Amino acid sequence: MLNCCYLRSLVKEQQRIAYHTLGCKLNFSETSTIARSFEEEGYTKTDFNQEADVYVINTCSVTENADKECKQLIRRVKKQNPLSTVVITGCYAQLKPERIATISGVDLVIGASEKFNVAKHVAEFKRTGEAKICSCDIEDVQGFHSSFSLNDRTRTFLKVQDGCDYSCTFCTIPLARGHSRSDTIQGVLDNVNELANTGVQEIVLTGVNLGDFGKGYNGARSGEEHFFDLIKALDEKSSVPRFRISSIEPNLLTNDIIEFVAISKRFMPHFHIPLQSGSNALLGQMKKR
Repeated sequence: MLNCCYLRSLVKEQQRIAYHTLGCKLNFSETSTIARSFEEEGYTKTDFNQEADVYVINTCSVTENADKECKQLIRRVKKQNPLSTVVITGCYAQLKPERIATISGVDLVIGASEKFNVAKHVAEFKRTGEAKICSCDIEDVQGFHSSFSLNDRTRTFLKVQDGCDYSCTFCTIPLARGHSRSDTIQGVLDNVNELANTGVQEIVLTGVNLGDFGKGYNGARSGEEHFFDLIKALDEKSSVPRFRISSIEPNLLTNDIIEFVAISKRFMPHFHIPLQSGSNALLGQMKKR
């Protein structure tokens, strides 16, 4: 006689799941981490353009077309499988959960605090005819959850920092991701060593405000670790051949960082610097540094 656990595993193996990521490299790393949690539960990953039992859409709040993009994707997957479970997560899901819940075809809306528990919420989900919202106030989102992409692209994106304490007039990211917080240097090294064991040749460091690394780990603001300390540690203690810095604010790109990267053994001599504007008056209105 087959035991219940074995029967459950057979059912899960038949479950097909597909993912779609909108927005930045940070979102891409988080989608990949969410995908691994479903793989551990026996789900089979399939292409987003194919029929699946579960569709996970990781949204972005930066583009003004977030609402339109979300609706288009939902309509597409519901045509592929009208009985599928559709999950919306990411920044837009945190900012506008009630609005998303009213979109026809949405089953689960997962906010920032529950983003990495999507597999658990899907397992517990029971269709009632209304979308279920799993979210909280962004001020209640604490701690740091590391994530990285794997086997999806040539490069691996590793999240080392999340959130932002800047309050630029045009930006909703602090409302979607909360206060600045980051991993520890040792935590990053542990992830890098894990990735090195898989044969990864290049890691792109990602975050919302990468130069703010070391601030707000698990709610604490000790300031004992900084981004400069992180890149020195990776250069000295890692076996990964190449690192890149995805994006860094100009006021946080110090001469020490520039000079170090210029002589680094592993960091590529390239910076992506979001200047936004060359006008001091406009930058002032934007509340940019």
